[in-house]
Amino acid sequence: MTQIFDKMPDPYEQWFHTPLGAVIKQLELELIMKLVQPKAGERILDAGCGSGIFTEPLVLAGAKITGVDISQPMLDWAEKRMPDQNFQVADMCDLPFEDSSFDKAVSITALEFIEDAQLAIDEMWRVTRSGGLMIVATLNGKSPWAARRREKAAADKDSVFNHAWFRTPDDLAALMDLPGEIHTAIHFAKDCSPEDAFRIEQQALEQGSDSGAFLIGCWRKP
Repeated sequence: MTQIFDKMPDPYEQWFHTPLGAVIKQLELELIMKLVQPKAGERILDAGCGSGIFTEPLVLAGAKITGVDISQPMLDWAEKRMPDQNFQVADMCDLPFEDSSFDKAVSITALEFIEDAQLAIDEMWRVTRSGGLMIVATLNGKSPWAARRREKAAADKDSVFNHAWFRTPDDLAALMDLPGEIHTAIHFAKDCSPEDAFRIEQQALEQGSDSGAFLIGCWRKP
């Protein structure tokens, strides 16, 4: 699994520089920032931080970041982006931190590559302080994007999606024993124009759709 992600930094980054990729990044980031609400001086864990593309906005908001990932090449990108933050190789199912170490724990599109999602969630929850937030985003199993990714994986043995578990909003909610916020974004197709993407997204938001490709949950620790 580590070797798969070691090859990913450049293609992963380049995708977000395409016209539609830029729209997706904007919409996902808006939802992330709305839920995380990073504040200056907050200690935030980014579990499965990858190249740091969604970590950097938290740093720009003044948060103090600890980023972990299983891929050193991914972390190399993150460290170049944010040389004053703390990044280290670690498994989010076995976090090397004491209980209640962080004000907030965040994980963006890493959970889909972990078979034991419950263990990863429990670890993130463990290191979040009382009164803090845990925000977890993953790929939505209810989305047409997930169906296409499964088809791609079936046709390509080297596809990263051969190692993915696509979970639904109900699956994500069931990982916690207390209520939280569950949202989805990216309700348009991959061949959609950027202009149509914003229109479709607004319609989905008004209709309360839960089939967006980007699935995110937020919980506050008592």
